[in-house]
Amino acid sequence: MTRYLLRRTLVLALSLIAAGLVLFVLLRLLPGDPAAALLGVGADEAQIAAARKQVGSDQPVPVQLLHFLSDLARFDLGRSFVSNQPVLPEILTRLTITLPLTLLSFLLALALALPLGIIAAVRADRWYGAAISGLSQLGLAVPVFWVGILLVWLVAVEWRLLPASGFPISGWADPVAAIRALVLPVVTIAVVMGASLMRYVRSATLDVLGADYLRNARALGETRAGALIRHGIRNGAVPVISILGIELASTLLGAVVVERVFALPGLGSMLLLGIQQRDYPSVQGVLLVSTLLVLLIGFAADIAQRLIDPRLRDPAGRAR
Repeated sequence: MTRYLLRRTLVLALSLIAAGLVLFVLLRLLPGDPAAALLGVGADEAQIAAARKQVGSDQPVPVQLLHFLSDLARFDLGRSFVSNQPVLPEILTRLTITLPLTLLSFLLALALALPLGIIAAVRADRWYGAAISGLSQLGLAVPVFWVGILLVWLVAVEWRLLPASGFPISGWADPVAAIRALVLPVVTIAVVMGASLMRYVRSATLDVLGADYLRNARALGETRAGALIRHGIRNGAVPVISILGIELASTLLGAVVVERVFALPGLGSMLLLGIQQRDYPSVQGVLLVSTLLVLLIGFAADIAQRLIDPRLRDPAGRAR
């Protein structure tokens, strides 16, 4: 297990470096000049040349790449072309919104998907089991931004229970106002994610219910619920954990849409603003941090699978 952790850590570091190189090259292949975009319409050649020198785009691409790698090795994501402020502190500030939004949405979706998915599988022959499956299909078909707009209209505009958009200027210094601002975005993401997770939980539970070891446990006198809790949940959790990692990563990356709907100043809005202004350091920084978080989620999901199923820790595929 220790060798595996070291190997996966090395792969994670190399993957992050490779992602940084790809982002660096792709951003510089985009059409347009960041210096010209920074100055706006009407700038003359002398001003553009001075701006290029300021942002470093006048240097050859290999030199820019060496500076980028050198800064990355020091955990320095550079300075914004627009504000001339360090990118990393700004990203960390934005993460105080994006991470709670993602994690709370994930936990709420999990709290909905696990019991409802199991009920839909165990009671598939009952009307409420079929109804739960139908609702999950409906949730998969509804776009997340449409759910957000509907909740804003219903809860914020009609009922006036929660704010429609925005985040407190004081941030988490006023936790009640911050939580109120996140309630609708969290519910929006959780509804769509929960519908997707419910389908996977239902499918994994159905596979477990048809397994031989569960029938043997029933033959030895255990109840259906007891056999499922004692023997089935652990085996069914292995494939579900992989899906949980994918869903959490996709939610983190897809938060840009929900942040746009609810005007939240998270990583998504920073990314969109950086793209509009051709602010390469800001775009690179957001995408690199997002890539790191996605890699860490995948790493954690893989470790959790191996802790639950000893067969994955044995090269020969035998349980230890």
